[in-house]
Amino acid sequence: MSETQESSIFTKIIAREIPADVVFENERIIAITDIAPKAPVHLLVIPKTERYRNVGELAAGDPALLAEVVAVSQQLATERSGGEFRLVFNTGPSAGQTVFHVHAHVLGGSLPEGTLGQ
Repeated sequence: MSETQESSIFTKIIAREIPADVVFENERIIAITDIAPKAPVHLLVIPKTERYRNVGELAAGDPALLAEVVAVSQQLATERSGGEFRLVFNTGPSAGQTVFHVHAHVLGGSLPEGTLGQ
């Protein structure tokens, strides 16, 4: 990250500068509840590194970390929604990405078809 680029909200949460409901954490990943949930279960699984802005960059730069994000997402979905979930990565502003620090949305619970993006 350049000196002129401001840290993302996720970096501030990781540094404990902003409070969040942390539901999982290890050396490389943190998971929090979304503050504006779109489903009964809505978690964000976030790599601690700021190096990757989106899932494409993460897949190219550190596929093992992407696999870990997916594994943590599966673990949390198993614990919180019986293992049934949607895993969403928004890439780019027109696709709904508002924080440019790669993160996965884990959505679970009752999710009727056609409810994403509302």
